[in-house]
Amino acid sequence: MRLDRRLMRRVRAVGDWMLWSLPRWLVIFVVAVVAVYVAAIGVAASFTTVTEHDLILFGVLLACTAVAVELARKTGEPGHTAKDVQGVWEFPIAILLPPLFALLAPISRIALQQWRVRRAPLHRRVFTTASIGLSYCAASLTFHGLSAALMGGARGTLVHDLGWTLLVAFSAVVCAAVNKTIILTAVKGTGPSVNIRTQFFGGEALYNDSAEACISVLITYGVAGNLFLAPAALPVVTLLQRSLRHAQLVTDSRADLKTGLLNAATWDRESAMEVARAVRTGSPLAVALLDIDKFKVINDTYGHLVGDLVLKEIANTLNSVLRDYDLAGRFGGEEFSVLLPQTRAVDAFRIAERVRANIAGLSIIVPGTTGGERVHVTVSIGVAALDSGSKRELSELMSAADAALYRAKAGGRDQVQMISTTRGLSAISGPGTGAADRGASDRQDKPSVFRRAQGS
Repeated sequence: MRLDRRLMRRVRAVGDWMLWSLPRWLVIFVVAVVAVYVAAIGVAASFTTVTEHDLILFGVLLACTAVAVELARKTGEPGHTAKDVQGVWEFPIAILLPPLFALLAPISRIALQQWRVRRAPLHRRVFTTASIGLSYCAASLTFHGLSAALMGGARGTLVHDLGWTLLVAFSAVVCAAVNKTIILTAVKGTGPSVNIRTQFFGGEALYNDSAEACISVLITYGVAGNLFLAPAALPVVTLLQRSLRHAQLVTDSRADLKTGLLNAATWDRESAMEVARAVRTGSPLAVALLDIDKFKVINDTYGHLVGDLVLKEIANTLNSVLRDYDLAGRFGGEEFSVLLPQTRAVDAFRIAERVRANIAGLSIIVPGTTGGERVHVTVSIGVAALDSGSKRELSELMSAADAALYRAKAGGRDQVQMISTTRGLSAISGPGTGAADRGASDRQDKPSVFRRAQGS
């Protein structure tokens, strides 16, 4: 009887896994990746003859990985750091040992991170282990499959060394490609609005990946000649980890914690420089202010957690609609600010209208509600354009955009109004006036964020 109760508790615990709340196709994808990983271990084990040298090499490299994880934890690496470089000791396993070891390599590291660094949902840890293991296996098969055919010359000659280096580098590219393909599929499934190009293929991300790959190749070469050179790389890898942490701190200092957009101070500083550059070069430029309609009602009705979810979804929409060189920030509360360099008034209006329409089309599900209750969100947008040849400062543009936003609110919300600096403060309303709440403006009851920032 006690055994039956224990079994039922475990079955219910499995049923409560966050995995089952994901889209069905993504659940199938995650399960398929893990199943392929387990099957690959079984197949590789049946074809592998383990030697004492293999076990020693495997143990030394895993020990270095464990030490690196512990050093990162003790030097204050936070649990939310997504990027680590402990894998630099696992890549040599893929190159220097049979594919079975490459498949097994990430298990101990992921388990140690779960135990010592940060607890994460089990399905995420298992999926991460499977994706890394399969990527190492692909690198191992690539290297071992091509080495006999492509590496010419006697060992130690220039031809052999060049061929070996190029083949290891190519295997590293294969490893990264397989891993990113698997991970990006899952990321896109859990957050369709995530900016993949910025997060995974931006300049900083590619630089970090390249640095990690280069150190992996160097460690592989050193270990191939002398196994006990592996621990000598620990200080170098620790410095690389700290440099990544420094880059993360710089990013965090510029970002708003709830949305990931630029915070008000950073947006203001960088936008001021862009406006000065536009005035100096005679280039067009525009500023837009967005305010969530009836955001207080959303918070009062559904709670502040849903309000935070709305803020994040609007930030994701801005990232997906705007161009790479546009500047989007959270100006405060429910207000967002956008700077559009090299943008004429007519184009700025079109971009703002596209943002408004995309936000109006959001379908935000309230967590924990039966039947999947949804929150409908709209925004009002005020745009001010700096026409070519105009000489204005950011504060003047912000004041004009704020006036346009006030008129958008007074005109019924869920619309865009624009002011061109060459036309004074005459607002131009847009076609996207689809809100049902016409009449009284919720902006008349409170001063704008911009006016508060100016101290009035």
